[in-house]
Amino acid sequence: MHATLPRLIATDFPLLRRGRLTTLQANLTYRCNQSCLHCHVAASPRRQEEMDWPTMTLMLEFIRRQGIATLDLTGGAPELNPHFRHLVRQARALGIKVMDRCNLTILEEPGQETLAAFLAEQGVEVVASLPCYSAANVDAQRGDGVFEASVAGLRRLNALGYGEPDGDLVLNLVYNPQGPSLPPPQAPLEAAYHHELWEHFGIRFNRLFTLANMPIQRFGSTLISKGQFDDYMALLKASYNAATLEGVMCRSTLSVDYQGRVHDCDFNQQLAMPLGDSPRPVHLRELLERDLEGAPIRIADHCYGCTAGQGSSCGGALT
Repeated sequence: MHATLPRLIATDFPLLRRGRLTTLQANLTYRCNQSCLHCHVAASPRRQEEMDWPTMTLMLEFIRRQGIATLDLTGGAPELNPHFRHLVRQARALGIKVMDRCNLTILEEPGQETLAAFLAEQGVEVVASLPCYSAANVDAQRGDGVFEASVAGLRRLNALGYGEPDGDLVLNLVYNPQGPSLPPPQAPLEAAYHHELWEHFGIRFNRLFTLANMPIQRFGSTLISKGQFDDYMALLKASYNAATLEGVMCRSTLSVDYQGRVHDCDFNQQLAMPLGDSPRPVHLRELLERDLEGAPIRIADHCYGCTAGQGSSCGGALT
């Protein structure tokens, strides 16, 4: 795989500082039942890295001391971590909102038959990847049969009450472009998703989030191999929107990797960029009593991926 950080580290991106910390995003494992081209984690069934229970206990203590409202669980497929359900139960017992970034197909994997019911029982917000409402497009990006399994997973969630307009079980979907282009405007695409998924499959969901593909890890390496990296970076920079800066997720979110090391965002985590202006990796245990508000955020050229066009974050478009 081609290294992307050397192409990104020199940057003219504007300096950023942290606001109030509201969300802890935890990468529980790099293992996944899929190997998607756009994956900025380079997750796959072969990856073995996963967070242990002592690190999760430390996260819960950090959440308690810092008064954090949301625990955002990601991967890989976070549900493949053997401690996933215990962590969710403990966080919900503390009154914390829990989000599960689910690839949908995991709900259909052997051994995960009760996963959807568990998420519903715990009131977990599901943020589900579905890069298109077309089977051909999804399977081209994620592999044969992925769309069919995704629809089955969505129906399973709907049957439990997820996605109802006035319900308590939130089901949001995530769209990624198939290649080196920006996502289309979020609002009309969301309307199209609602129409197509209901008309053809009887599926309901709450919101659609559009995310730009990051020029790092597997996707960035593919761009380099195809000679498209520089053109994609030029597109991101030419589409820079200063109005998105107030809403970028790194201002209110802290990213924790499977070893307990902290980063300004999940993308920085995958580039092994230490937190803020630290010259070395920082562990979560060092931050238990530290107020990060006003601290500098480490930046590089990939930050243009969050500020191009409408902007892009784990919560979708920013403007």
